[in-house]
Amino acid sequence: MAHLALYRMFRPTALNDVVRQEHIVTVLKNQIETGRIGHAYLFCGPRGTGKTSIAKIFAAAINCISPVDGSACGKCEACKALKDPSNLDIAEIDAASNNGVDEMRDLREKVQYPPVAGKYKVYIIDEVHMLSPGAFNALLKTLEEPPAHAVFILATTESQKIPATILSRCMRFDFKLIPQADLEARLRYVFDRIGKTYEPEAIAAIARAGAGSVRDMLSVADTCVSYTSGKLTYADVTTVLGNADFSSIAKLCAAVLNGDNGEAFERTESFLAEGKNEGMLLKDALNFLNACAVAKTCRDGQAILALPDAMYAEVAKIAKVTDGHRLLRVTEIFAEVETNLKYSASPRILLETAVLKASMPAVDYDIEALLGRIATLEEKLANGVTVNITATPTIKAEEPTIKAEKTVVAPAVETKAEIEEVEDVPEGVYVPPDEDVPPDETLTGGYAYFDPSDIPKEEKPKIAPQPQTAKPVRVAVAGNGKATFGGFLRSLRKIARSGVLLTLCMDLECEYEGDLFVLYTTSDTVFRSLKKENHYALIEQALAEVGVAQFEVRLRGKKGDNFQQGVNEIKETFAGVKVEIK
Repeated sequence: MAHLALYRMFRPTALNDVVRQEHIVTVLKNQIETGRIGHAYLFCGPRGTGKTSIAKIFAAAINCISPVDGSACGKCEACKALKDPSNLDIAEIDAASNNGVDEMRDLREKVQYPPVAGKYKVYIIDEVHMLSPGAFNALLKTLEEPPAHAVFILATTESQKIPATILSRCMRFDFKLIPQADLEARLRYVFDRIGKTYEPEAIAAIARAGAGSVRDMLSVADTCVSYTSGKLTYADVTTVLGNADFSSIAKLCAAVLNGDNGEAFERTESFLAEGKNEGMLLKDALNFLNACAVAKTCRDGQAILALPDAMYAEVAKIAKVTDGHRLLRVTEIFAEVETNLKYSASPRILLETAVLKASMPAVDYDIEALLGRIATLEEKLANGVTVNITATPTIKAEEPTIKAEKTVVAPAVETKAEIEEVEDVPEGVYVPPDEDVPPDETLTGGYAYFDPSDIPKEEKPKIAPQPQTAKPVRVAVAGNGKATFGGFLRSLRKIARSGVLLTLCMDLECEYEGDLFVLYTTSDTVFRSLKKENHYALIEQALAEVGVAQFEVRLRGKKGDNFQQGVNEIKETFAGVKVEIK
């Protein structure tokens, strides 16, 4: 006798043998007992959940003379006649290969003939969503008003593709995926019947691979039974499924979660060099990350995962030291790549990029990644890691300074008036490349002006006293505009309420006209802002601190107090040339 696949050998023959689907079995039993048989049923749900099996059981039961607990007795004349392959009272139609209008017209003609052996003529149309629109239209009227002896059972995995006109004429039953515990119980029953010894972890691994489908699970089990003649172990199952070594996957995921991008990349390369498929490797990594999430959040994680003790201990160890946000972010990155792998022309590069991104949280600006980094810092602080705060180095005149070509300053805005002033600041305001300009926070990341007194007393770290060098006081140097301007900016930084005025002043030019210190600007907007009463007073105060008593703010190119003097200078320089003022 030819070998029969396990899923065919152990197909249910009675409603009581069906795994779960109690909500459907109960309704069908009551209909059989009361005789309230419908004319059209729609069985929809995932593959391998019992749609076709229940359809066959129900078709035999409604034709049985004396059904037992909702199922055919198998002993009456009707049951014996239905077992004959030549009997046409129960017809199974594959809609994937019979999806045209002609096939449905032929069915419409044959349905008029009464049954031969039983009470009903049953048509089981599998994968009914594959019918063409014309075939659905041909079936529509017959489905709505069939002969009294006709019953239609439509089975599909994609109910959304069925027209609403068909759906409204059927009694719908939605099948659900089989829980893990029920799959394991069914598989133990099958192995006990065929005399196969097994490890409990192997049963759990096969049931998990079934993903809620009894047929998928039994197909994997059929392969595992053929793999070894002795006791079936967890290692045998992982080998059959093509999974990577558990310990190696654990080390890869640990390196990714710890941010060790070098080790993570090397281990990924090793897997791919061994010929592992990118999709399978990513699936194994996601399964391990999922196991870490279960171990971290569930009280009875070991019972849920059903892993061997040594493997679960390894999962729990990694989950314990990993922050939840970090675990979630890595899982999100890998899950997103798993979707894109099937459409990528370079799946290897896509996978390696994902590994690098997941193992380098410092360059990941996703909110979960940032929260994970904050949690890591908080943990280090809680463990007593001290923070070394170094004093701001003084800038020596003889040392070369790095000049920024153009650094845009984003000042802090505090009041409504200052907000209005910021809107008047023209684009392109920058720090001039002047060695006398004091260091700016934007160039030092804000650390140059860190104040240790902001740390609460109970958390303030002990800092060893360090020698402090006195900062030289900059004063005005008559005739030296650069030196005076540098001292002015340093003084203004201390007395200004915000960085708005300082930003405006950094773009100014300066020179001495005798004892008068003149500040120039080419922007009318900046000029008007500096001439405001509050800004002008602060400029006057800052210049007074460096020893400048007389100063003036001017706008280049604007007719003003110095305009006529400039005209006279031009006339004297270009004597004999007519000068017109327009």
